Amino acid sequence: MTAQLPSRHLSADQAIAALPTEAKARVSDAEMQQAVRTLLIGLGEDPDREGLIDTPKRVVKALKFLTSGYHQSLDELLNGAIFHENTNEMVLVRDIDLFSSCEHHILPILGRAHVAYIPNGKVIGLSKVARICEMYARRLQVQERLTTQIADALQGILQPQGVAVVVEATHMCMVMRGVQKPGSWTVTSAMKGVFADDARTRQEFMSLIRHTPTFH
Repeated sequence: MTAQLPSRHLSADQAIAALPTEAKARVSDAEMQQAVRTLLIGLGEDPDREGLIDTPKRVVKALKFLTSGYHQSLDELLNGAIFHENTNEMVLVRDIDLFSSCEHHILPILGRAHVAYIPNGKVIGLSKVARICEMYARRLQVQERLTTQIADALQGILQPQGVAVVVEATHMCMVMRGVQKPGSWTVTSAMKGVFADDARTRQEFMSLIRHTPTFH
């Protein structure tokens, strides 16, 4: 679900509370493991053989870790790390490694995010920028939504003069299957406030993140 931008009149705490971030499990681990067992049978395997007997449990554990962002909240993640500072220069955290999962095939999305904002009286702990990216990445995603969610979260929390997010990623659903194009990568961006309105500010951000993306 893409977070909706809270009102500019909300406090930081109210803005955080207004951003939907959590999801609750609807089925048990045992039901999930049974589903994996059924998939193995459908693939022609014997889920009771030595190498696969614990696979349903391992798959469920791995998937729950890879989608743990559904069970995190911005409030808990930030832990009060919002500070009042009289600064209006760009803050940029670049090359944040991202590991997500394509919601269409549940295959990996590997990439990096570059996140900038121009404060309007408040700043956020730098590590929290990376944690916000990680929280939204650890869900079933499409890259376009992931990029927007990161931008909307920062805009809602800080109400800065502007936010810019660029995500560059390679999608295993295009590499391992389907069109099978290793080396392809996708770039998405979300620009808000002065980054959308001022070409010079946007160009400064783009020049600071310019590099040749490589994925391993």
